[in-house]
Amino acid sequence: MKKFILLGAVAAMASTAVLAEKASQLSDINGARGGDAESALQSRGFAHVSTNKNSMGYAYSYWWDAQDDNCVQVEVYDGRVMTISDATDQDCGHHKGSDAATAAGVVAGAALLGALLTHKSHHHEDGQHNADQKAEADYERGYTDGLHNASYHNYDRSDAYSSGYTAGVDERNANLRHHHNRGGYASVAEYKDLKGARAAGAMSDLESRGFRQVDNFLSGNDRISIQWRAASRQCLQVITSDGRIYDVRDIQTHPKCR
Repeated sequence: MKKFILLGAVAAMASTAVLAEKASQLSDINGARGGDAESALQSRGFAHVSTNKNSMGYAYSYWWDAQDDNCVQVEVYDGRVMTISDATDQDCGHHKGSDAATAAGVVAGAALLGALLTHKSHHHEDGQHNADQKAEADYERGYTDGLHNASYHNYDRSDAYSSGYTAGVDERNANLRHHHNRGGYASVAEYKDLKGARAAGAMSDLESRGFRQVDNFLSGNDRISIQWRAASRQCLQVITSDGRIYDVRDIQTHPKCR
């Protein structure tokens, strides 16, 4: 009888594995536009959990299939799906404790941490959460501080906190790419869309937006232009390399921005 029960349990596990749609079974969604991918995932039983961005322009969304207890990560760039990969239950706000962990008496803390985690596995450089609970908690604290612009407070001198803080700052900057780092009511001119554009056209666009060049010089192989817009007091530093705008940013002050 025990043998039959064991065989039945194994068969049930195998059946579940077949039913669950892992990332490898969702590869047909690669290359799809974001909206189409969203519809496809929903039609297969997945529900959206969260989306995180980084300063490189990538968006990472997490999807949970409650029926199969399955979490996947969808990486999107420039409006299209680049990759779909399996993610941990933690990334979708769930946590499963193993029997070994239960025996060690650490599941309660792990479950609580899993419920409170706001960072995801892709925030880690190796794409995986820390196995050490203390290090993961330090990383989470650092990420939360960096994300919400709190002061750097690494009282344990923890490398995990430092890495988490960097990841939080990176995501905060990505979420605020629309912001011009200034307050008040004065209107400002857009300029961030010119990064990567051909230099000649970009300079004409800046002029049409009210900027005028107040300085221009070479630095190695790069040409640096300082652009001033008096109406909004925007002072841009524009770096051109190989005929394209390599970097453009508001430096706010320069001796010739007046």
